[in-house]
Amino acid sequence: MWTGVVVLTRLLLVLLAWMPLWAQEDGTVTPQDCGLDCIRQGDPSCVYCRITQAEVKNALGFNPIHTFGSCVPWPCLELLAPSDPQICQHFVQAPDDVTVEFVDYLDPMSDTIVVSWRPSYYGISFLRGFQVSLQVLGGSIVACQLFLFHKNLSLPASHALKVYKSDPFSGLPLGTQYAVTVMALPVPEEWERFYHSTMFSTRSCAEKNGLERCKKDWYPKHIQVQQNGTTVTVTFNLAPPDLGITSYFSSCYANGLKTYTDITPNSKNRTHHSYQIHHLQEGTNYTCVIAANEVDAVRKTFKVHLTHTHKEPHSQPSVSPLAVILPLGLALAAIFVVLLMVLSRRGAKVQMKNLSIVPDVIKQHQENHAHQEVTSLPRHKLAPPRLLMVYSHYDGPAHINAVLRLGAFIQQHMATQVSLDLWDTLRVAEEGSASWYCRQIRDCDFVLVICSRGFSRRLEHPDNSVDDDDESRPVLSSGCAAAVHIIGAEVCRARTLGRDLSKYMSATFQDSEDHHVPLELRLVSSYRLTEDLPLLFSHLHGVALHRPGGVLKVQHLSEEGLTQVPAGAALRRAIYEAGLEMRAEHDQHQGHQNH
Repeated sequence: MWTGVVVLTRLLLVLLAWMPLWAQEDGTVTPQDCGLDCIRQGDPSCVYCRITQAEVKNALGFNPIHTFGSCVPWPCLELLAPSDPQICQHFVQAPDDVTVEFVDYLDPMSDTIVVSWRPSYYGISFLRGFQVSLQVLGGSIVACQLFLFHKNLSLPASHALKVYKSDPFSGLPLGTQYAVTVMALPVPEEWERFYHSTMFSTRSCAEKNGLERCKKDWYPKHIQVQQNGTTVTVTFNLAPPDLGITSYFSSCYANGLKTYTDITPNSKNRTHHSYQIHHLQEGTNYTCVIAANEVDAVRKTFKVHLTHTHKEPHSQPSVSPLAVILPLGLALAAIFVVLLMVLSRRGAKVQMKNLSIVPDVIKQHQENHAHQEVTSLPRHKLAPPRLLMVYSHYDGPAHINAVLRLGAFIQQHMATQVSLDLWDTLRVAEEGSASWYCRQIRDCDFVLVICSRGFSRRLEHPDNSVDDDDESRPVLSSGCAAAVHIIGAEVCRARTLGRDLSKYMSATFQDSEDHHVPLELRLVSSYRLTEDLPLLFSHLHGVALHRPGGVLKVQHLSEEGLTQVPAGAALRRAIYEAGLEMRAEHDQHQGHQNH
């Protein structure tokens, strides 16, 4: 009898252990609150457990994020089975169907997401857990989450149809691009398909909260225009009082002329306001914009067409016949004198006729000069060009930040897929830095080398003859140095054989000097950033900036338009800070030499 009770009790414990995997009818599995000790002991109640960073630190003796700077795969032997190494000797395939779901939280300034996925059929019986990492494009790792099964659990093939979920990632700024990676554990030493990455963007403020709750995204929806001679009265709806918008601005332009109007509504009417635009030209089509007087506010565009006004003739009082005949006689006399002068000076008449063409020519030239043509990119390419960016890793954190900001801007606003080692840390760690650069140089359409002081010093002393005690000397990582040597060799080889060199480019920031460009790279196109961003765009997409009768203008790439988008303003700020750091380092180096 007691034997039967013990058997039933064990069966009940096993069923309770599998309840979290079966509890939800839609086939989703959510994490449990159970510790690492429960996982190691193989307790059946610890099925799909979240492991905190504090537990990982206690098990390993250090914090992997602070040590490696990223979410590296956790050591299986140290966390799961120090006494049973066979658990960690098998590999599993990368998860499938990685999706990002937005969760509605009360914070209007940030987003919250949950990542879901399905495990692969291949190697599912050896699956020990998952690791989820979130990284902002152009920045560092934001968060890491670790989920483990207990060591005695072996999932059947049917669990490949279940959907596993992560814990919420909260506090993500709106309008930001991220890359999320889900890894299947354990991770072998030589295996390249153990993780699945996907990119996503958090929602904008208007998408999450509605237009009426977003100060920067709000714009007038209802605009009414009325004409009175050369004066136009514009009526528009005001922003809700909760947004705190107290002033607006409007500008209209046509034929190269532009008018600007500051708008400060009175406090009486809180729904609509009217303002006037003066001294406009009749018979002209104007393009106008109106927006809140806020940084990066959305602008509403509307058209204004001024028609010619016809004045009604006024009734004239009765006059005497003499008052009419006398002016008429004087007018006839004046016409007779003018006809005599015209007949006596035919040569002058011909000359004046020729000169009368000049204003028309000038006007036509001005109209042609003011004409701007909209040019679309070539449509024969099915995918955006791929660009590898190579840079010095040890020119200071400000220089690296400027490179990351440049990569984010190129990918977001120049229709180009950018490859950076800091954006692909898992593959760099898996393949090795030098191998990763070799593969990227082979696969990418273009290679852009950001030249700085670190390149010039290292390449001038390939035998490491520079004093190692000089802390101010930048040193390149082995993979980056190998990449520069490979690129230089490929450039020299292509030049010798008469091949195209357009794949390779060099660039310098505004505070860098020309001698920072390595000698081999002086054979390829070189750009000064950020002023040469339009030229770089032309190089990447093979479009001409100038041609007869048209000029290509790419939005947000000019010096004025760069600061109108957050990525461009961040890029300019990062380049400025990198210049300050470089000048400070140079002054410090000069001070050491003088002493």
